[in-house]
Amino acid sequence: MSIQMKGTLMKMKSNLDKTVQYHLPLSGELLGLNEHLEKKVKLEFFGDIFDVHDGKKIKKSYGQGYSYPNFIKLPQCDTCILKPELCHFHKGTCRDPEWGEKNCFIPHYVYLAVSSDVKIGITRHTQVPTRWIDQGASYALPILKVDDRKTSGEIEKEIAKTMKDKTNWRKMLMNEVADVDLESIREGVFDDFADLLDDTDAEDLDESVTSIEYPVVEYPTKVKSVGFDKQPIIEGTLMGIKGQYLIFDNCVINMRKHQGYEIEVTIS
Repeated sequence: MSIQMKGTLMKMKSNLDKTVQYHLPLSGELLGLNEHLEKKVKLEFFGDIFDVHDGKKIKKSYGQGYSYPNFIKLPQCDTCILKPELCHFHKGTCRDPEWGEKNCFIPHYVYLAVSSDVKIGITRHTQVPTRWIDQGASYALPILKVDDRKTSGEIEKEIAKTMKDKTNWRKMLMNEVADVDLESIREGVFDDFADLLDDTDAEDLDESVTSIEYPVVEYPTKVKSVGFDKQPIIEGTLMGIKGQYLIFDNCVINMRKHQGYEIEVTIS
């Protein structure tokens, strides 16, 4: 029996079980994806995009789902979200101080993760393990806890001088994952950056490594990335889901990149 659903796309929801369980939100409805591995899936974009903040129809998406006016005024789209060390709340210029207090002045973790190579990253304490799953991490380890986002960003920036802070998404999708000892690397970070961590009042964490398995039947040996703007119909056999990507037998697509796009999904 075939399945057909149409709606406005949001990033895939996930939860960590033995294997990550994925659901695709379409206008508030959730489509379970794990059970459709190795089935034919067709995604069709009809040309309509809607702002993920206010639902208004827009011609072009900015920042993964926003109209340009919202992109330049909303706090969640500000430069300091990508570069927390540039936080300007203390200058009185935050786009929305109330939003900043709720989202930035709460505990944040500094973590190590391996999606391809080992990297340093930060996330709100409420986003573990979702943040790691969205990045396609195979294993991850929180190493520090701080009181706010800006401090976590300052620590990340310094550690990133000796370690990567970006994911090689092509290697991640081909499952080319480095085999490293995160607990040993954690101890190295504590030793190498002891003065910095003392100055920032960071709390050392002694947690265990989280391993993450993804619903993938077969990883691609070569990655061909496609998107709705150039290819309104994307179809193939669904071979896996990792990070925010659907892996087909002939291509991959980043679903989060297309938030706000109205699509129709057909599974047969």
